[in-house]
This record gives sequence, structure tokens and C-alpha cells, in this order.
Amino acid sequence: MRYYVLDRGDELSIKLAEQFHKLAAERNLELDAKSPEIVISIGGDGTMLHAFHTFIDQIPNLSFVGVHTGHLGFYADWKADELPTLIDYMCGIGTSEPQKPRMVKYPLLELEIHKKSGSTSHIALNEFTLKGVDGTVVIQIDINDVTFEMFRGDGLCVSTPSGSTAYNKSLGGAMVHPSIEALQIAEIASINNRVFRTMGSPLLLPKHHHCDIFSRKDQRLLLTIDHNNIPVDDLISVRCQVSDKKISFARYRPFPFWNRVREAFLI
Repeated sequence: MRYYVLDRGDELSIKLAEQFHKLAAERNLELDAKSPEIVISIGGDGTMLHAFHTFIDQIPNLSFVGVHTGHLGFYADWKADELPTLIDYMCGIGTSEPQKPRMVKYPLLELEIHKKSGSTSHIALNEFTLKGVDGTVVIQIDINDVTFEMFRGDGLCVSTPSGSTAYNKSLGGAMVHPSIEALQIAEIASINNRVFRTMGSPLLLPKHHHCDIFSRKDQRLLLTIDHNNIPVDDLISVRCQVSDKKISFARYRPFPFWNRVREAFLI
């Protein structure tokens, strides 16, 4: 099995990465930084986002496993002291052959950003946000090529189901199970009075729908795709839709999504 490890860079994560490499070498796993079959993320959810974007061009051909070094992360199944057990599962220690994990696939967000200076395509695991740099954002939102509303406020957050537990939740958005292929639009401090109106409620769009966000004044904006920031001063529009691609997580033991939610927010 070809593997790669990406760690957060702190002392504990680096030590765990070294431990993983040592255990993997003893079990004849092959370290491959270019075309791994499985990527081990050691750190937190931010580390998993980094790992995802590092190997984004190989998404259909690999899977991810998360090891958390702090509080329980939504993308991490394993604790810092469980690396030997994880290696055993991967190598089938105690069985006749390596254990085949259950592959859990999560929906992703596809973005097409159109600017006066050119167009680019992106994929997000958690969310896409649009915010103003100098003041109130003025944007038009179309759903399925029909004008839905004119938004004024601090910005918008468009999230995946797995990202619905992150920034989206703090904006009053719903937590959505990753088996539901959808995107969610949540407002960031919208202006609502007798002159300007917005929906004022998060919207959930299914896979076969899309939304377009049009800039409706000269404005400096900050676009964020997961942990990557893109300053823009010539935005024309952004198209958001559920991607045909999915991320795969290798599950060597069950860890249901609602258990993650409960442990993250209620225990």
C-alpha cells in the first residue's frame, strides 16, 4: 500500500508522523508523495483541508484518514495514541490479509469564478465565503438562472454538508448529513429594513440546482475557499453547485456523523 503523511507542523504532530513512518516501514508500507493510495492527516480539521487541497487533482484515486492531536475533529477518526492500532488495521495484523476499509464519500462544492481578468475553477471541501473589504457587499443572487434576491450585508457563506458544522453553523445554518448531496447558502450580517430586504434564512439547494452570485458595484472582495484567501477587485460572478467529484474517507471502524456532532458540541 502506498501512503503519504501530512502533519500540522507542531511538535506533537511531527513526532506522530515520525512514529507512523517507523511503524509503516516495519510493515512494508510504501511512502509515496506523488501518487499515494491513502493520505494520513495528522493534526486537526485544518490539516485535513490542507491535505485535501494538496492532492486535489488525485481525489478520485485516493482516500483520507484523519488523526487528531487536539479536540475531536469532524474529519478525524483516530486519536494520537492509536497509531499502532490504525497501522494494524491497514496491514491486516491478526488476519489473513489487510482489512478493506469502508469507503465513505462526502459531497464537494464546485466553483466557477469569473473576473474581468479571467476565469478559474475550484473545489471546496468545507465552504466558500465572499466578504467585503471596505464595507457593505452588494451582490445579486440567482438560483437556476432566475434572479432570487439582491443582497446587502457583510457577505455570504456557501457550504457543503460536511462543512455545515463549521462556519455555516455559527451563521445559524443547519447541520446537514453528508449523505445528502446539497449546498447551503447562509447570509453574513444581512441588511434588512423597509428599504432593503433579503430572505434572512439559510437556503439548501439540491445537487441538480446551482446559484450564481453577481457583483453589483465596484468593490474589493475577499473570497475564501476553505482555508485559501483570494483578494478580488474585478469580480463578475461566481457559480456554485454540487461537484460531480467526492472525497473518500477510509473507515476502518464505524464513527457515525451524528456521533461526531454530539461529541463536538454536546459532550
